[in-house]
Amino acid sequence: MPDLLIELLSEEIPARMQATAAEDLKRLVKDGLAAAGLSHCDAAYCVTPRRLFLKVSGFPKISRATREERKGPSVNAPGKALDGFLRSTGLSKEDLEARDGRKGQVWFAVIEREGRPAGQIVAEVLDAVVRDFPWPKSMRWGTGSLRWVRPLHSIICLLSDAEKVQVVDLEVDGIRAGSRTVGHRFMAPEPISVTSSDDYLAKMSGAKVVVSAKEREEIIVREATRLAEARHLELVEDTDLLSEVAGLVEWPVVLLGEIGEEFLDLPTEVLQTSMRVHQKFFSAGDGSGRITHFIAVADRETADEGATILAGNQKVLRARLSDAKFFWKNDLRVAKHGMTAWTDMLGKVTFHNRLGSQAERIDRISCLAGEIASALGVDRVRAVEAARIAKADLPSEMVEEFPELQGVMGEHYARVAGVPDEVASVAREHYRPLGPSDEVPNGSLSIAVALADKIDTLAGFWAIDEKPTGSKDPFALRRAALGVIRLVLENAQRRPYLEIAGAP
Repeated sequence: MPDLLIELLSEEIPARMQATAAEDLKRLVKDGLAAAGLSHCDAAYCVTPRRLFLKVSGFPKISRATREERKGPSVNAPGKALDGFLRSTGLSKEDLEARDGRKGQVWFAVIEREGRPAGQIVAEVLDAVVRDFPWPKSMRWGTGSLRWVRPLHSIICLLSDAEKVQVVDLEVDGIRAGSRTVGHRFMAPEPISVTSSDDYLAKMSGAKVVVSAKEREEIIVREATRLAEARHLELVEDTDLLSEVAGLVEWPVVLLGEIGEEFLDLPTEVLQTSMRVHQKFFSAGDGSGRITHFIAVADRETADEGATILAGNQKVLRARLSDAKFFWKNDLRVAKHGMTAWTDMLGKVTFHNRLGSQAERIDRISCLAGEIASALGVDRVRAVEAARIAKADLPSEMVEEFPELQGVMGEHYARVAGVPDEVASVAREHYRPLGPSDEVPNGSLSIAVALADKIDTLAGFWAIDEKPTGSKDPFALRRAALGVIRLVLENAQRRPYLEIAGAP
């Protein structure tokens, strides 16, 4: 029984699309083969930035013969009904059988199909899959009509067993399937001929391509940990970044670099976010919470063991962190004066064109937070104070550059402004939980403001009929609703919140 090997080689596939694309390829090919009568044992896929790989094991050389009986219209039905039935079956009237039914005779079609060669079926299935592939975004290039996420260069499509290797006769928009591919773009760009899936995987490894995304992740973690431990550092775990970086390289080469001493007084979150968002660097610290080094992942080996690449990365990082330090210093000047310059600006920042400005929203949240605080037995004045500064950092230069740091920077700036710690921490904690794996705040002030924030969001968007649908939730209302539920249940704070919020 032959195995099927497919490789679709293109320009770089965005990392966020790779896993879904590989799963779609597997699903569409399997479904297409099954619909055509080619049963199979197993299918496995891999994906790199430049290629989708699929192996389908153990299906017959010829599809099974089929016999289908299809019921048609009544023998006495109008001619148009019969014509439509004949078109759908591909038969003539002479091929039909008249059978007795409960209400008279009915036409039946008996459709017999002989088995077809596997290669013919694979060609039809893969042609349809490639032409109609469900990329979230796609492009055309040159003069062709094919759409792909990035220009598609070549297709491998082989049926192989112990007896022979068959290149499937397939051409998609001028790209003819073959048995040749290329290795790593820089380190092994020469053509490579393959004869089977096992041969493909072995030759790809020799051509500096790690086909498995999971294996690339393991290499990155292993080498990053080794480099960090050699310098008595601790690697900061970041699974989302790991998955993204593994989708940016075919041959991961891990490098360790230092953050300049002049940037170490920046908040840890600023260092991590700047490196993560702009440079795709991992962070490494000295064990005391200080981030002092970064881990970069290159996509090639060099004669100088990455020294030139590392120097270039450090130069770019220095420029990024210089900007961050500039924003930090400017923001500190505002924070030292009580953040009033920012809170005054919120009246000019639109929250939603039908729900008013951020200042109006904060007025609503403050009022509701005070009511919730009273119900929870918390200092009402403190809750209102916390709500009024919770979003003060939104106009800050740091948050404008790194929106991911909203709330985080608010806590830092509130402390600089002399706000008590329990009030300052609300700026960070009232956004939580940010997802199912995020912890809920358990401080009374944070609970009150977090509930007020989320209830205001839900009530406001429901009032203007901006409700989530099955496929769209642009204002993250599901997350807000789940956040309210978790805040109440996990903190055992059951109260009549609808009455508190003034619901009719």
